[in-house]
Amino acid sequence: MANITTNRAETMICRGKTQEQQVIEALLAQGGYATLRRLNEVIDFSTWETKTPEASVRWIVQKSNAIFRIQPGLWALEEYRDKVLEHFKIKEGDSKSIEMFNHAYYQGLLIEIGHYRRSSTYVPPQDQHRLFLDKELGDLTDHKTIPAFTVAEAGFSIDNAVARPLLTRSVLRDIKIVVDYLWEDELRHYQENSYPQEHIFFVLQRLRGIL
Repeated sequence: MANITTNRAETMICRGKTQEQQVIEALLAQGGYATLRRLNEVIDFSTWETKTPEASVRWIVQKSNAIFRIQPGLWALEEYRDKVLEHFKIKEGDSKSIEMFNHAYYQGLLIEIGHYRRSSTYVPPQDQHRLFLDKELGDLTDHKTIPAFTVAEAGFSIDNAVARPLLTRSVLRDIKIVVDYLWEDELRHYQENSYPQEHIFFVLQRLRGIL
C-alpha cells in the first residue's frame, strides 16, 4: 500500500500457525494495517475450528499486544505504529490531526455503506481529495458533482412524486444494528483508556438515545 510497502503484499496466509499469527501475517501482508472487513477477506479460515471466525478475529485484534487500534474497525501492527500514523498524518496527542483523519475515515465508511445499500454516493468538493485508507474519497463516490434533487431534474412527473422521510424505518433499523454491534467494544475501549473526552462512545450514546 502507498507509503507502507512490504515484499509480502501478495503472500498467502499459511496454515499450521496460531490464529493470532495468521491475523498478524494478514496485517503484514496488507502493509501493516487493515480493516476488520479486509482481514476477514484475506485470512484462510479453513483450519480454524470455530463457527464464528469473524468474531475470533475481532477478539484477537482487541487482545493481542502486537496489534493496536487506529479507529473502530481499523487495526495496525504495533511494530508499524510510527509508519502507519505517519501515513495517515496522525500525530498522537494532536486532536486536530485526529479529527481530520476521523472526518475522512467515517466519510469513507458511509460511502461503503452506501455502496452496500446500492445507493448513489457523493462527497463535497472540499473533501474529495481526503484519503480513506489509500484512496481519495472522490475516487470512491459515484458522483463528482452534487446530484440532482428537484423533481424536474431527476426526471419524475410531479403528479407521481412521493415525499419520503430522509430516515426510513429500514435505515433507522440498520443504524441501530450498527450501534448495538459497536456498543460493548467501544464502551470497553472508553473505560480502558481512562474515559477520554473525545471518543466515539459519546456518538453511540447520542444515537442510542434517539433510536
